[in-house]
Amino acid sequence: MIERAVAADAGEILTVQRAAYVSEAQLYGDPYILPLVESLEQLRKVIETAVVLKALDAGRIVGAVRGQVSGTTCLVGRLVVAPDRQGQGLGTALLSALHEELPEATAFDLFTGHLSEVNLRLYRRLGYRETHRERMDDHLTMVHLRRPRPDRSPPQQ
Repeated sequence: MIERAVAADAGEILTVQRAAYVSEAQLYGDPYILPLVESLEQLRKVIETAVVLKALDAGRIVGAVRGQVSGTTCLVGRLVVAPDRQGQGLGTALLSALHEELPEATAFDLFTGHLSEVNLRLYRRLGYRETHRERMDDHLTMVHLRRPRPDRSPPQQ
């Protein structure tokens, strides 16, 4: 079941987020990536100001995703799935639910690290296409991707 998160979910979502991002930290050799150092208070504020969806299984939060609309574009962030539930379609379900939750968005933007092949495959399978790369430092290049809403493209000029 996927539904909107509330402030009281912040602690459990943060636990899932940290567990999910350990492998990313190891992949890039950086234990201080933002999802691992985000505070409980920061996450509570996000839940209050953005759309945060949670995936539940028998009352346990097993995944989450964030979306913040800016203009007509949804900025997607922190797609997380508990390590013991990865590879079971939850990431796909969460992103699809976010797309449905924000019908006013004409496009969805997100980014991930260049070495995160599993993430890149998922995003490409769901219609996201690379728009550009941004070199952050010697060990990390961010890959930016966009998914236009198939039925609501921005007007051509």
